[in-house]
Amino acid sequence: MPDPLTLTNGKLSEAQRAQYWEDGYIFPLQVMPAEEAKALRAELEALEAQWLDADLPLPLSTYKRVNSHCVMPLAHRIGSDPRILDAVEGVLGPDIMIYAVEFFIKEPNTRHIVSMHQDLTYWGLGAIDGLVTAWLSLSPATPASGCMNFVKGSHKNAILEHEDTFDENNLLSRGQEVKVDVAEKDKTPIEIHPGQISLHHGLTIHGSGPNTTDDRRIAAVIRYCTPDIKQHVADVDYAVLARGKDRYGHFESFPAPTENFSADALAHYEKIRAAQAKAMMSGAKKQGKLYA
Repeated sequence: MPDPLTLTNGKLSEAQRAQYWEDGYIFPLQVMPAEEAKALRAELEALEAQWLDADLPLPLSTYKRVNSHCVMPLAHRIGSDPRILDAVEGVLGPDIMIYAVEFFIKEPNTRHIVSMHQDLTYWGLGAIDGLVTAWLSLSPATPASGCMNFVKGSHKNAILEHEDTFDENNLLSRGQEVKVDVAEKDKTPIEIHPGQISLHHGLTIHGSGPNTTDDRRIAAVIRYCTPDIKQHVADVDYAVLARGKDRYGHFESFPAPTENFSADALAHYEKIRAAQAKAMMSGAKKQGKLYA
């Protein structure tokens, strides 16, 4: 189990910032006590139990996997957590927008994997530096439970060619996989535990294996961006200001949810999902909405 890196008043040091830009990632960063992260897990699982059989327009799993911060106050609260933002500020600077929040869950003893890929491949934002993913562990993420594997320095590439597999065991929207042979020796397992985060660049090649343990592997995954980046494929894109100022207006915003799955939030959610699907599914041989 790796020891957490020491933060300076909750923020990255100059050496840690340099490490992020050299490697394309940094971990593990302890941003909250383990017990607090476990309480967030309990809150999520209580929500799952309450809403699983509710008459929602889409399956509950879709709302958890795509833009959950639009319809779930828990997700928005996590994405807005100042302790996570303090760490992210060391990478992106003082102006930070929430691009997406999702709950990424691998059930115990399942074959679900995430193929090796770059996040920015199909988002329509280009090969940019202004996006970072914070991966908050709500349960142990270990090699046995299917933690992420990063390829050091791979963010220095452009967007590489990917192939869509649409494999039923692949948790990605298109089952996309980078068309580069990644040797096992080049993979760094990103083991993190409740309350810890990793940060990775949008071009860092990464993926993960199956969960072979008897516990769920649960993460809250937050995509943060700077206000200056913009959508190039879809007609419109959405992000919410979390810290600082938006001097550009490249993104449409929406109000933070005050209750789970309100009618207004569900209407916003569908608009966002339809807009982002235009970018995510552009050029795909199979068409559809995100995680229908």
